[in-house]
Amino acid sequence: MLTKRIIPCLDVRQGRVTKGVKFQNNVDLGDPVAMAVEYSDGGADELVFYDITASAERRPIDIGMVAAVAKAIRIPFAVGGGIASLADMERVILAGAEKISVNSLAVKNPAIIAEGARAFGRQCIVLGVDPVKSDNPNCPSGYEVTTRGFREFTGIDAVEWAKRAADLGAGEIVVNSVDADGTRAGFELEITGRIARAVGVPVVASGGAGKPEHFVEVFEKTACDAAIVAGMIHSREWTISQIKACMVKAGIPARMSY
Repeated sequence: MLTKRIIPCLDVRQGRVTKGVKFQNNVDLGDPVAMAVEYSDGGADELVFYDITASAERRPIDIGMVAAVAKAIRIPFAVGGGIASLADMERVILAGAEKISVNSLAVKNPAIIAEGARAFGRQCIVLGVDPVKSDNPNCPSGYEVTTRGFREFTGIDAVEWAKRAADLGAGEIVVNSVDADGTRAGFELEITGRIARAVGVPVVASGGAGKPEHFVEVFEKTACDAAIVAGMIHSREWTISQIKACMVKAGIPARMSY
């Protein structure tokens, strides 16, 4: 049985890791390279870095940070934010990242998913979806895709967009619930489950984790393959090892570090 992955997420702004609630009121948490090493050594299966203001500020991602992380850790990592072209994707891969996460760019130019998959392999292309509950009649699932750090509503249905992206070549889909982000009240099971059932590629749950039992819940109640953790380990209230121990006790397969 395949193990379920735990993926720490580091939101980076101006070269520092930051964390907020529903993408707002962010506070400084530390150096991204140092935190990457800590989590890599602490049992993380992968890491993901988001340059959270790059798209909104219309600037490229911090390639220097990507290269520094690549030199410091030995587990796969993905980066997103500020990816505006196939050339940007290539720079990220050459800097040492294994995966590229696209969100705003893919909504604006869906063809970039297929182009990236052809150039680097679909396993390298991750679609980030930021869904929010919506009564927009164009969104029959009840969830609308947002972009540019929840700054823009698109009128696109979240489930249909995930399906289209997978058809175009996305190798993985991260469902980052805007409603749950930073609340520590648990993952948004409904939209995560819907997308996981609708696509044939791995799905990653993101947003809302507050205790180890939330990971048990999301793996038991949805078909997601991995889950992202941020605030609850950044605050040092919990460790990755404690999360995985809780999962294993509940019968959920996880790669343990001893």
